[in-house]
Amino acid sequence: MDKKKIDLHVHSTASDGTLSPSSLAAEAKKEGLAAFALTDHDTVDGIAEARTAAKSYEIELIPGVELSTDYKGTEVHMVGLFLDETNQKLLKHLEKFRDNRDNRNLKMYQKLREEGFDISEESLREMFPDAVLTRAHVARFLLEKGYIKSIKEAFEIYIGDGCRCHIPREKISPQEAIHLIHSALGKAVLAHPVLYHLSDAALRELLDICTDSGLDGIEAYYSTYQPNDERYIKELAQEYHLRLSGGSDFHGSNKPHIKLGSGMGHLFVPYELLNNFR
Repeated sequence: MDKKKIDLHVHSTASDGTLSPSSLAAEAKKEGLAAFALTDHDTVDGIAEARTAAKSYEIELIPGVELSTDYKGTEVHMVGLFLDETNQKLLKHLEKFRDNRDNRNLKMYQKLREEGFDISEESLREMFPDAVLTRAHVARFLLEKGYIKSIKEAFEIYIGDGCRCHIPREKISPQEAIHLIHSALGKAVLAHPVLYHLSDAALRELLDICTDSGLDGIEAYYSTYQPNDERYIKELAQEYHLRLSGGSDFHGSNKPHIKLGSGMGHLFVPYELLNNFR
């Protein structure tokens, strides 16, 4: 097996990470990565900067994105790899996602103000001037202002799914996400399936639907997976004829326990996975 390692699930300040795209490339060099995929949530805005920086470090940059979808009430994420970030259909849909998210955010800020927090679009923009604002930024804002004691507290009490300040977002279906990724010439990968806590039957039903729509791969390597999780997903990949993918889901200090390339210390995503996708 090739000893070179990669990371195909990484976030920057273009969405809810805390390292800029160029800083990610520097971190990838430090961690000895041969390649990484920038897969920010619902945006490809950081790819050009990441590509330029990665080239200077002689690291391969895989252009990507992570799309949030809804499957029977469960939020399921679809990662796109090797896509054309200039594709107009993709950009048009991402702009629509951004508009929906911005409207949702305004409603969430109002609910938080009703809880006594001094928060607004303007104050968040001041703290995070170049970011696509997400719940992670809201949590970071509340922490930095001293309103809460941890990021976890923000999600468990205020802005997590079902909490009192949470506003559900409009989502597309997994099938629509796959088609959108393919329209941009990318490869569609089901992200961290173990995290959805679906039964074996329910996960197989999801895979049936997704493979019928052309799903290309599945994340078999992930920061929080146990050995039995990895074996299980690899078995499903073989059964459904899916390519293997994997990554840390690195977010910088927003997920301080996750390191780029190595996750929680045991993650190793082999370079040969890239060649399988090409």
